Amino acid sequence: MDDRQLGGGGPKVSALGLGTMGMGGSYGPADEAEAVATVRRALDLGVTLVDTADFYGPDGASEKTVGKALAGRRDEAVIASKTGMVAVPGGPPRVNGRPDFIKTRIDASLTRLGTDRIDLYYLARVDPDVPVEESIGALAELVAAGKVGQIGLCEASAATVRRAHAVHPIAAVQTEYSLWERHVEREILPTLRELAVSLVAYRPLGSGFLSGDLTMDRLAMADFRRNDPRLQGDNLYKNMTLLPVLYELAENKGVTPAQLALAWLLARGEDVIPIPGTKRRTYLEQNAASLGVELTPDEVQGLAEAIPAARGERYPAPLLRTIDV
Repeated sequence: MDDRQLGGGGPKVSALGLGTMGMGGSYGPADEAEAVATVRRALDLGVTLVDTADFYGPDGASEKTVGKALAGRRDEAVIASKTGMVAVPGGPPRVNGRPDFIKTRIDASLTRLGTDRIDLYYLARVDPDVPVEESIGALAELVAAGKVGQIGLCEASAATVRRAHAVHPIAAVQTEYSLWERHVEREILPTLRELAVSLVAYRPLGSGFLSGDLTMDRLAMADFRRNDPRLQGDNLYKNMTLLPVLYELAENKGVTPAQLALAWLLARGEDVIPIPGTKRRTYLEQNAASLGVELTPDEVQGLAEAIPAARGERYPAPLLRTIDV
């Protein structure tokens, strides 16, 4: 698998990573044995960037699964995890970027992951009540202590990235980026390129929408996508009209719509690293095959022009207030 540089001075990582939020139960119950097998299969395929968070599932369920999967194979993976949010039963997560909170979370994550060092540690959201300089300062202390390798931000505005980068080098910014969500192209991605910061793209398949087989009646009641405004009512109907162009080109190339959507992202630049999430080996293998899909510059541009922004907000209102801070 091709490698890409993580930030200006970070480690080499696979061009395609693995998101593990679903392994914590965000898409409904997860089969732990299959999830562990999926992470190990990712390593077999050369997928080295494994992304998790301390709030993915109860008691760090996703981190625990990743830790079990990496037992005996830790050196094959670049572990990324996140902190700065607290899961609230029955409600949206609560943001907490206080330095004391950040510094007290790391040891539990290290224990769950079975390691003494997290390679990339993100501030999951910027806390509007805490200057980002203070939050990044706390993460920098963890780097100095040897518990963290590189620092990242999630869903931060271009201005906030600049402020954070002035305190300590930022290796990566994780935000949503896909054919149907390209807000980063206006200000965030140009800023990251100026600062030599990688863009780690989550939801690269639009939470499964761009795969072409997502239907609401198949989602578990606990699946967070049931609350995605883009998948509700008239928004869903309108967004379905975006898919035929993707289907047609995918059929012409003999690939799946999901593989084509990932190939489009991979073609956006060597500094863009998609992390499609899955908890099953079948989807992992299908996603990994996207690295073999070749697109011409005209095809890349044609898809970008043919598929406009999705109809509907990215999150329900409480979570929408936490992005691009």
